Amino acid sequence: MGGGNESATTDFILAGLFPEFQHSIVLNSIIILIYILAFLGNILLIVLIWGDSRLHTPMYILLSQLSLIDLTLTSTIVPKMASNFFTGKKTISWIGCGTQSFFFLMLGMSECLILTLMAYDRYVAVCNPLHYPIIMNPKFCLHMIAVCWIGGSIGSFIHTVYPMHFPICGSREIHHFFCEVPVLIKLSCEDTSVYQSVVVVTSIVLLVLPFSLIIASYTLIFLAVLRMNSVKGRKKALATCSSHLTVVSLFFGPNIFIYMTFTSSHSPEQDQALSVFSNILTPLMNPLIYSLRNKEVVAALVKLKGRCGVS
Repeated sequence: MGGGNESATTDFILAGLFPEFQHSIVLNSIIILIYILAFLGNILLIVLIWGDSRLHTPMYILLSQLSLIDLTLTSTIVPKMASNFFTGKKTISWIGCGTQSFFFLMLGMSECLILTLMAYDRYVAVCNPLHYPIIMNPKFCLHMIAVCWIGGSIGSFIHTVYPMHFPICGSREIHHFFCEVPVLIKLSCEDTSVYQSVVVVTSIVLLVLPFSLIIASYTLIFLAVLRMNSVKGRKKALATCSSHLTVVSLFFGPNIFIYMTFTSSHSPEQDQALSVFSNILTPLMNPLIYSLRNKEVVAALVKLKGRCGVS
């Protein structure tokens, strides 16, 4: 009995997604549908890339890593949110909260680096095509992917272990649908200003700097495209660049606002809405934007359908 009571006092309570919203069952059902579509879309893209030797190139290998991150990221937060909503049990243990926070941060940080690497890959392909096979060789690509995952893991470990040890006074209710560091810190009764400064510095390194590099890469690509002689090729390249930048902005924009304005008084509703955009909608859009209009991916899909038909 004593152990159970002690466990209960260390549990957190997740308020859920817009708990005051009147049609919450509709909203949660839509989020679950988006999650299922995003999960299946990213799984399909991974299968297509690794199942077709023609797609074993740096661009598609990076895209498969992005899909792996996206499907894992959404699986870290949506199933728990759905389970809490439909069962009415809103608690999450201290270990469960720390685990969710670790994987969420690790995957988010890794995605920042992967998106930056993908932008660099496109920059080299468009602006320096003759040296592309040398610069983006398989060995370099695999090393950079490893750096992305290791860097994300180290950063996440630091930003999970440290804030989880802040003392919490009063209510243990998290006004969010998952355990996120900025929301957890608000529960602490200790002065967290120093740690908030560390979060801002980390955000500059892992959010602002990568986003700036991505913008710079696509600006150079845009300038190179404008010099193309083919009007059709120019329009196609510009459409691709604009769609990529749209997805990148949907991921980086909300996260920069959440983590760079760490000490501001933005409401829980704002945090939740921004998290839905960056962590649930973006994983759905990534496979659509990056692959559906790609002839190689469409060809691999047709080939897979042909195999299934023969079977």
